[in-house]
Amino acid sequence: MNVPLLDLKAQHRAIKDAVVSRVMALVESQLFILGKPVQDLEARIAELSHAAFGVGVASGTDALLLPLRALDLKAGDEVITVPFTFFATAGAIHNAGGRPVFVDIERDTYNMDPALVEAAITPRTRAIMPVHLFGQMAAMERLLEVAERHGIPVIEDAAQAIGARRKLDGRWRMAGELGAVTGFSFFPSKNLGAWGDGGMVVSNDQGFAERVRRLRSHGGVQMYHHDEVGTNSRLDALQAAVLLAKLPYLEGWSAARRANAARYIEGLAGVSAVRTPVTDPANEHIYNQFVIEVDRRDQLQAHLKAKEIGTAIYYPLALHLQPCFTYLGHRPGAFPVSEAATGRVLALPVYPELSQPQQEFVVDAIKGFYGD
Repeated sequence: MNVPLLDLKAQHRAIKDAVVSRVMALVESQLFILGKPVQDLEARIAELSHAAFGVGVASGTDALLLPLRALDLKAGDEVITVPFTFFATAGAIHNAGGRPVFVDIERDTYNMDPALVEAAITPRTRAIMPVHLFGQMAAMERLLEVAERHGIPVIEDAAQAIGARRKLDGRWRMAGELGAVTGFSFFPSKNLGAWGDGGMVVSNDQGFAERVRRLRSHGGVQMYHHDEVGTNSRLDALQAAVLLAKLPYLEGWSAARRANAARYIEGLAGVSAVRTPVTDPANEHIYNQFVIEVDRRDQLQAHLKAKEIGTAIYYPLALHLQPCFTYLGHRPGAFPVSEAATGRVLALPVYPELSQPQQEFVVDAIKGFYGD
């Protein structure tokens, strides 16, 4: 039985007519830059995120880079983030002119450990950028408490967490609602994926949103008039059309991922060598990835590959040990929780169209490897 890590063809078959209809309407209009599809998507994603403003940008990376540029970072300015995440998180800080300052992650959720943040703040700290990793939110209420005490904005990296939410004081709060500004990614593998790159910035701060909107269009809001030097980072209208067609299915897809995750957790409960994901009780997880920790990870991955089961390692090398960040001066052992995770994590297929027989095949293959 073949079980890919992600099956976008299965998703497309189920919604083909709706997507193609929207795309062909755009083709007939011949209006491909910004316009109504982008405006409609900006409004819908802002509404989903309980935010007032949405700004479509060219990629999830730019959805982090442009808000950081809006902070007008100077050489030596610092942004606190985590070393266990996709490269774009720290790469955007560097490319915006800042210096990444890492703090370690929580053992259970892989998200930023709020207890470590205050000690990392210096007079040069300009922002805190937690990552809602794998689809569940960081402990925003604790991070905001620290940030507010020091007058520092929180920028949410929600590239993997669109639609994720956290219950605070009896009320659901969305990824994108609590921080000063938030970046989402529409990379095809995300829960809401485009047919290429795309991203969205959301904020409840009108000034922040307007600055990002200006930066994405060469630094101006009026054609051929430029208030500052920006860049070309407009969300493609074609991608907006695809995403508008997919958006009504997002909630159901995330629910299906949670159901698949629950089956894995139940099926692997008796395997002592496997640690299944831990969800903070305050969170509703959307499982952009289902990541287990295992003994003999590389051997297990090879075993599953031989059985045509797709897996991936998110992430094999923590950011503080990447060659491009040697200038930060970190050595192995600096962030032990992150470093331990890099040697044990393995993502299993969790996409909504995954069938129960496919899941049982994956579980049986893992049990067989460990002799359980």
